Amino acid sequence: PVQLVESGGGSVQPGGSLRLSCVVPKDTIGTFCMGWFRKFPGREREGITVIDSNGRTSTADSVKGRFTISKHSGNHSLYLQMNGLNPGDTAEYYCAVAARLCPTTWTDPRFYNYWGQGTQVTVS
Repeated sequence: PVQLVESGGGSVQPGGSLRLSCVVPKDTIGTFCMGWFRKFPGREREGITVIDSNGRTSTADSVKGRFTISKHSGNHSLYLQMNGLNPGDTAEYYCAVAARLCPTTWTDPRFYNYWGQGTQVTVS
């Protein structure tokens, strides 16, 4: 089975920064659509940012200018740099891979085939 392994969550004060990492299979890093989602209690997962095979990104308005997605082929990892965190960013964060090109509806979790285990980010 395809495994995505996340790390980097934790607790931080408002205004602080965290970087999440996600190790993905080598053959996906330059081919598939990859993104980050988050889930608030009692709500569905929401897409926050995505990166396609060519490195082009899209980002939700809620985090634009604060969160940045990137990837590194050498260590086949996906990253989420989060700056200017506020209590409203407290959630479980997930990396995801879609075995296809990024769809226009990239925020829809149904298009993603593989998921990380989730990592908690708490801002308080």
